[in-house]
Amino acid sequence: MLKSLGRGPEAARAHLDQAAALGETRIQMAVVDGIFWSTLNLVPNAAIAITVVLGAFAISHHALTVGGLVAFITLALQLVWPVEALGYILASGEEAATAAQRVLEIFDAEPQISTAPEISTRPAAPKRTLTSRVEPGTVRYEHVSFAYPGATGPILRDVNLQVEPGETLVLTGATGAGKTTLLQLVPRLADVTGGRVLVGGRDVRDIPLPELRAAVGCAFEEATLFSASVLENVTFGAASATDDEVEAALTAAQARFAYDLPWGLDTRIGEQGMALSGGQRQRVALARAILARPRVLILDDPLSALDVHTEERVTTALREILAGVTAIVVAHRPSTVALADRVALLDDGVIAATGSHRELMATDPVYANLMTMEEVHS
Repeated sequence: MLKSLGRGPEAARAHLDQAAALGETRIQMAVVDGIFWSTLNLVPNAAIAITVVLGAFAISHHALTVGGLVAFITLALQLVWPVEALGYILASGEEAATAAQRVLEIFDAEPQISTAPEISTRPAAPKRTLTSRVEPGTVRYEHVSFAYPGATGPILRDVNLQVEPGETLVLTGATGAGKTTLLQLVPRLADVTGGRVLVGGRDVRDIPLPELRAAVGCAFEEATLFSASVLENVTFGAASATDDEVEAALTAAQARFAYDLPWGLDTRIGEQGMALSGGQRQRVALARAILARPRVLILDDPLSALDVHTEERVTTALREILAGVTAIVVAHRPSTVALADRVALLDDGVIAATGSHRELMATDPVYANLMTMEEVHS
């Protein structure tokens, strides 16, 4: 990127300035460190030297025996290491205090979104297993509005939308229309600033977070992966999944490439999946969402990094998976819109139109223009 934009020299100068500042700081640290440890070593050794001189003077005047001087010096030498160790402890303590302060800041930070205390004290719901499927529930947005703190205006305004159990709703719109924000309100990755979002007839703010997020599965355009094996990443939301279930999820997400990696599913993929391509990361994240078997599935443009042929295979597999799940899918490509039972057009923070793809192409010029441009770009 630096080379392509011709910013190499500027970046190099900035790096050299920072390196010079760091070098000066390290030199200052070395000076302080040298003074500290030399002083720490000088004081006890100087004390012993003075003791030897004074002891020799005392022996010459028969005020002290040689044995007494040797015993005293031996005792003093035994005290040198504890004194030096105290210096190590003090230095390490300062470093530990600084590090601990940062850790405590993180621990003391109040989560912006959490389960209300009166909700968290209720008895926990029975833990869902992979074999006991819960019937999908309705997702409903009621007069929803949302604004980021400090923003000049709301991102979403009076959004009213309902997704029936088992229905797949494709949400589309121009970049910046608020599609991702609208999806994030369901698992409470963000909270509404007006109105409410209901899952299964319950306000999401009244559902304990563990229960809500077990019921809502997510796969986003920017896949979040961990520095772990492919298997650990895929089973992150379903630790008790069997090998057959993992294979079925990978097959549905067209992620069987994982079996061809150097160590198969045990291959570590690095932080954020750095060892994988963008399309591979999306497919692994999609497999993870599929394997969790949620009641509500949120997919935020999960096929954007896939080529046309892979996207077609994933879309075909998703049709079966989405048949029994309440799903909200953000999509731009007409091929992905084909997954929809119903399409909703989000324009300037409001739901401008809903209907089938065919209906909106015929009746809504904004939607028709959007799909036509995407088709051309594809």
